[in-house]
Amino acid sequence: MSSLPYPTLPFLMLDPQRPFIHRDLSWIQFNERVLAEARSRSNPILEQLKFLAISASNLDEFFMIRFASLQRSISSTRIDENKDNLLRIHGTLLDSVARFGVKQYRTFSLLRKEAAKEKIFFQVKPPKNSKAFQVGKEIFEKEILPLLEMKSNFDSASLQDLRNLQLLAYVHEQLYFEVPSSIPLLHWREVENEGVCIFFLDDLILSHLDPMLPGKEKMGILRITRDSDYSADFSEEDPASLPDAIKKKLGTRDKGKIVRIQHHGSFSADFLLTLAVQLKIDPRQVFRVSGTLFFQGLFALSKALPEAIRAPLSYPALPNLVPQPFRRDLGIDLFSEMRDSDLVLHHPYDSFDGFLEWVRLACEDPNVTSIEQTIYRTDSTSGIVELLKKAASTKKVKVILELRARFDETNNLKVSEELRQAGAEVHFGFGSLKLHAKIILVTRKENGQEKRYVHLSTGNYNARTARQYTDISILTCNQQIGEDVRHFFDAVFQNKVPTQFQQLVTAPAALHQKIRSLIRKETEAAKSGKKARIIAKVNALIDEKIIEDLYAASNAGVEIDMIVRGSCSLIPGVKGLSENIRVTSIVDRFLEHSRMYYFKNSEVIYLSSADWMPRNFFSRLEIAFPVLDKYIYRYITEVVLPAYLKDNVKARRLNSRGVWEKVGKSSESHRAQEYFAQLAQERYASTPLSEHPYFLPYTILQK
Repeated sequence: MSSLPYPTLPFLMLDPQRPFIHRDLSWIQFNERVLAEARSRSNPILEQLKFLAISASNLDEFFMIRFASLQRSISSTRIDENKDNLLRIHGTLLDSVARFGVKQYRTFSLLRKEAAKEKIFFQVKPPKNSKAFQVGKEIFEKEILPLLEMKSNFDSASLQDLRNLQLLAYVHEQLYFEVPSSIPLLHWREVENEGVCIFFLDDLILSHLDPMLPGKEKMGILRITRDSDYSADFSEEDPASLPDAIKKKLGTRDKGKIVRIQHHGSFSADFLLTLAVQLKIDPRQVFRVSGTLFFQGLFALSKALPEAIRAPLSYPALPNLVPQPFRRDLGIDLFSEMRDSDLVLHHPYDSFDGFLEWVRLACEDPNVTSIEQTIYRTDSTSGIVELLKKAASTKKVKVILELRARFDETNNLKVSEELRQAGAEVHFGFGSLKLHAKIILVTRKENGQEKRYVHLSTGNYNARTARQYTDISILTCNQQIGEDVRHFFDAVFQNKVPTQFQQLVTAPAALHQKIRSLIRKETEAAKSGKKARIIAKVNALIDEKIIEDLYAASNAGVEIDMIVRGSCSLIPGVKGLSENIRVTSIVDRFLEHSRMYYFKNSEVIYLSSADWMPRNFFSRLEIAFPVLDKYIYRYITEVVLPAYLKDNVKARRLNSRGVWEKVGKSSESHRAQEYFAQLAQERYASTPLSEHPYFLPYTILQK
């Protein structure tokens, strides 16, 4: 593909002559869209505060992983031109983050005023003669001061001793305090006749440690962020060594290179510059905050506040809608339903409890001989692990568990040990490949023969995130799917990369090639005069080969809609390059997590856990599974994908200048997530699912 100049976009591109937005700059734009939801009056006030918390938590992880990776790339790059481009991106990112911080604090100032109208008061340096000050002092003296660790002789090495994301309260060169990570970031009290007073940890320290240290200069708070990425591979001779390797590597998160310093309070410019020089970081990686370091703590409000205060200021919980065949209390034979037709669950609109009921049925059914499952991220509240542990006493239970799911490693180590002790056979991924596919295979003895029942999902087996993320799963008894899944598990259990499937498409063996071939088929169809169409929904679109194929398809006349939640390197709407491509992003109440790929002339939809990124194509074990049931196929093509493309409330569109803009509202508002919730409550009436010969699966009753 010939290179083209893009004079309006160079600040977003690694190479201004190549039409790809840099993934990290695109991610910053995504976090801007998250922060925009914190300012959106269409969200209740506690939901707005939650979006502010998400934007801060996102930024922490960005520095720990993506920014740290960029710095390593700069250090290892020797070609001057490439290094110059990376350094330019590095500087642009730091400038963008600094501006983003200002927006966060302006947003908080607005939300603080709105919260006060509801008698929720964020106490930032309250007057010393106020009741709020006295409440804060009591919290500090009882809950914080006893835990502070007094230290002497501060220098840059003092920061090197801190854990990742830990605080240090600096008094002077001879006195400072380490703040344990165990102290909550947010503290609150109900004050009679006044409402709820909320205090951030750093504000409490600055307000109440001061008077205890007379004769000193004003103090300040430092918070560090470290490079927290790591790699840990199996020994081919001893795959069971991975748990020990993971435990060893986890310790490096608190020893990684410091990539960011945030400060709050009184520090001189000379002091901060000296710190940066001694720690060998760019002074621009030292960020002053004008409010608090702990917007992340706002997550806790939605759970901690009393129900009477919280409920009117939050979204109401979705009804717990359980599809009827998953209701065992009604005496319906779920396995029989699956033999007759595929079932679909659209979370969170269809309750995760329906899926859990299927797992419970499989674990308790005496005719089920084995249950095999992948686990990437799970939780203690869903009960899946407890069900599998109990089932392991009566049937074969085999689990492939990915210990390297980032920031879930400790939980997964615990889960793996519990399953093994219960008698389950536990395997881990292998080599450098992370297992990311989401599959359950249930084998059942029926009339002397084995019957395979399969659950395939775009999301994790995690009840907590299933209430917060949008995902789609299929339950099927299709023979070819069953044989493919059997082959997948057999290969992985033998530490082999699974290949050669009838229906499934897997990475790293075939998924990248398959998607490219499907794009090219649409391209050829358009060239021959046929109507060609591609719609794909992913979390990220950054694979350059795929993007080049989409550009070629656009030039051939293929109409393309990409629904991309996060980073997008493709530039749409450029004449002669991408004028037939539109890119939409939706940030709303639920995190858009489902991945769907639709190709008109191939008449195929694949659902998957894979984004269109090199890591998903080449560094992970992924599965894309086809939608074979014609009614579910039509539901996705005629209802789900069009609903996303019609959204004019929460959707943003990427323009040819690399700027995300609100979608212009028509006379009628359309919000995709509200629409899906309504469909579930209406039992999918007037959708293709209502035409299904086995309509019963889509009759949803409230549990």
